[in-house]
Amino acid sequence: MVVKTYNVGVIGYGMSAKVFHIPLIQVTPAFKLHSIVQRTPKPADDASKDHPTARIYHSATEMFADPSIDIIVVTTTPDTHFTFTKSALEAGKHVLVEKPFVPTSAEAQQLIDISKKTGKLICVYQNRRWDTDFLTVQKLMTDDTLGRVVEFETHFDRYKAMRPENWKGNLSMDQAGGVLYDLGTHLMDQVYVLFGMPKSVTAVFSNQRNDGEAEPDSLTVLLGYGTSGPLVTAKAGVMCVETEQLRYWVRGAKGSFKKFHLDVQEDQLKAGLKPGDKGFGIESEANSGTLVVLEGGKPKSSVFKNVEPKTYATLYDGFTKAIEGGGESAVPVKASDACDVLKIIEAARESAKTGKSVTF
Repeated sequence: MVVKTYNVGVIGYGMSAKVFHIPLIQVTPAFKLHSIVQRTPKPADDASKDHPTARIYHSATEMFADPSIDIIVVTTTPDTHFTFTKSALEAGKHVLVEKPFVPTSAEAQQLIDISKKTGKLICVYQNRRWDTDFLTVQKLMTDDTLGRVVEFETHFDRYKAMRPENWKGNLSMDQAGGVLYDLGTHLMDQVYVLFGMPKSVTAVFSNQRNDGEAEPDSLTVLLGYGTSGPLVTAKAGVMCVETEQLRYWVRGAKGSFKKFHLDVQEDQLKAGLKPGDKGFGIESEANSGTLVVLEGGKPKSSVFKNVEPKTYATLYDGFTKAIEGGGESAVPVKASDACDVLKIIEAARESAKTGKSVTF
């Protein structure tokens, strides 16, 4: 049987394209890196030299007009995502767009409507759904090892004394910049996968760097799920001087799970490894989480190793299946999911501004 190959064009040639998307395209059997948009190549940063078989465009408009391209991957700054995704859909291309999807849930809904009208699919790159420690937490919950979850903490804490000089530090929240849309999107998306939409959102934003900037660099968001649901705490801080940073702390009626350290895939991709390489996605056993369960009425602690990694390539494989005929229901991260996550983020902004909880 002849397997169709889909030509993929990548808009942008920064870290997102180089570290995440191009390597993942290269390990996806049905995808071919066809072209790259790089507006201003430099001697030490030239897509044509790094990928001599790819066609190089200097504007997204040229790529949209290329009828041989099937899929466009948008890796540019989030304030451009709406325009590029809209244009790509209207040009008859499927789209995989980096997170944060777009600045507002209203824009997300517009793109969902265009996707339905054109019959072209959107997938949002919420890759941390395939963090191995997150999959481990999912397994513990699915297996009912912890019992009914009463509290769930998820952290992206770091020590970064200087504000980033890229979109994460330069764009405002209205442009989908800053910690809420960068790390907050990951935190809220994972919570959404586990528990769905919250009933209430209460947020506090702060500037831990105390650098005089108006935009916050740190956040604490409480998500309430009613009297029978968990209380979720999502935190991201930049002044966390620790030898080990807390990632998850999950407490249930039958046990608890605590995990430190971030998933290793991003660092491995930065080092040049790819999914399929030996050891990819596998964290050191020394960094395993701690499971505590009741035995004979007393708490007993044990090391709980991560599950077998699925890796970020799973997202690309899933999008392939959706394009091949699975349709919107098979898209691994649907635009409708990202729209819901943006509604949570918007509620957090409203809460932080007013000092009041926002209810859905």
